[in-house]
Amino acid sequence: MASKIIVIGGVNCQLREVFTKLAKLHVKQSFSFAIVVGDLFGDCSTEQELDEISALFQGSISVPLPTYFTLGSRPLPTRVIERIEANDEVCPNLYFLGKRGTLKTSEGIRLVALGGYLETESQSSDKYHPGYTESDARALYGAHSADILITHQWPKGIRTRSQVPIPDEATKPEEVQCIADLSSTLKPRYHLSSAPEFFYEREPFFHMPPEDNPDAKPLTRFISLASYNNPSKQKWMYAFTLDPKTPHPLTIPTGATASPLAPVLTKRKPLSSQKESYSRFAIDDEGSNRPRKRARGPPPGPDQCFFCLSNPNIATHLITSIGNEAYLTTAKGPLPTSKTFPTLGFPGHMLIIPFTHTPTLSSIPDEDSRLATYKEMHRYRQALHSMLKSKTNSSLGAVTWEVSRGNGIHTHWQFLPVPGDLITRGLVTAAFKVEAENLKYPKFESPSSTDPSAEPGDFFRVWIWGPNKNSDSDADAGASSGETERMLLLPLGPDFRFDLQFGRRVMAKLMELEGRINWKNDVQSQEEEEADATAFKDAFKEFDFTLEE
Repeated sequence: MASKIIVIGGVNCQLREVFTKLAKLHVKQSFSFAIVVGDLFGDCSTEQELDEISALFQGSISVPLPTYFTLGSRPLPTRVIERIEANDEVCPNLYFLGKRGTLKTSEGIRLVALGGYLETESQSSDKYHPGYTESDARALYGAHSADILITHQWPKGIRTRSQVPIPDEATKPEEVQCIADLSSTLKPRYHLSSAPEFFYEREPFFHMPPEDNPDAKPLTRFISLASYNNPSKQKWMYAFTLDPKTPHPLTIPTGATASPLAPVLTKRKPLSSQKESYSRFAIDDEGSNRPRKRARGPPPGPDQCFFCLSNPNIATHLITSIGNEAYLTTAKGPLPTSKTFPTLGFPGHMLIIPFTHTPTLSSIPDEDSRLATYKEMHRYRQALHSMLKSKTNSSLGAVTWEVSRGNGIHTHWQFLPVPGDLITRGLVTAAFKVEAENLKYPKFESPSSTDPSAEPGDFFRVWIWGPNKNSDSDADAGASSGETERMLLLPLGPDFRFDLQFGRRVMAKLMELEGRINWKNDVQSQEEEEADATAFKDAFKEFDFTLEE
């Protein structure tokens, strides 16, 4: 059963006002319980604050519903500690979760709390002291999961890939790595924190699926409340509904991002080298230097696949858009650079990757799922075309290619902007045909299926799109007005020795980028990758259909 929960920012001993407002709201909303983030009691240095505590103890200030709190930046008052030690509560309905604690409420909701500030060395063994160590954070890994995680400090990296701004004049909260590790480990449905000056609600983000449910996509919502009576009138109360028995979603909601928090590899074999992590979004790396390994055993599962979101080594900073059936990412070691197309200002080399872990689209067993996947991948391709047409005044076309092989791992499409004149002059089509002939490959053929998502057999497929009217004369008639598109299909037998770099090699030669044929020689720093991904997302925003709903 779903429970209504209300969260309150730092109260700082303004107890009567806050609990009076809470009582009025509770009459209308009937909350199951409340949570206070930040400091409940504050400094308690004035006579008025001391009177507030006395009134709370005496019952003239009542707490209208079960309310849980932990430590903020200040120690608890001695009088409050004495009450907790004597009664296990401050007063009726007001409960201390501890500096480091877990609790399962009567509604079945698991709370995990870590209060105070990070200290490199513990300055006090007092459990009411507002400081914790990294070992305190790691100790909470034993909770295994949380419906609600409550921390005073923010997790490191939480703003990565978020479009939600922080007020310019506000003090930026300190972000802590061990809090990020804790959140990544517990995968809470809600992560609650506080920032005295402002309210912040990040876009939901999804974690890697659990091993026992590879289709699930656990979501976390990070929310930070301002303190009560803050000068900017920022939100200091937040209500939501939560049913702990609700299963994790199987699809990612619109607007969600990949987790900004790096997964904690506490129980996994460490990578033998950094090159393994580079393979996450590697270009055509599925078959390179791997035929013997693949022959000896089954292909990698979703937790080891370069393109599955359940891979713990996912390079989430490359992800630029997430749909219902597929997602879009920038390529590692892109063929162009950010200077190749001055009108763009970023490489534009993209991967369109389905969520389903299959070697080919045609091997997706459910017909509806297969059609939906192909449709969304194609929709991404069309959106990229629209972006190029708009941002470059129709000076660029695009090539998209796919290697579909039954002994592959995870099918995907590569998308590459191309100078429009190479398409209008027929040079792209000629380049693919000539390279295939030079390598003694079979000739390109017409598709054998009217359903492009179910094209049988092994093949290499390439779409050549141009926004200009004077493209290849034999272009498909189905393209939009003023646009041309041609599809070439190269059949491949199951034992055919095919160069997985074929598409990249053809385009590198044609665009005079031969020095960049091998993506591994052109891997960028993470800062450069993030800059290119951000530039792309800014350009693609108005064309990204996942942001429409």
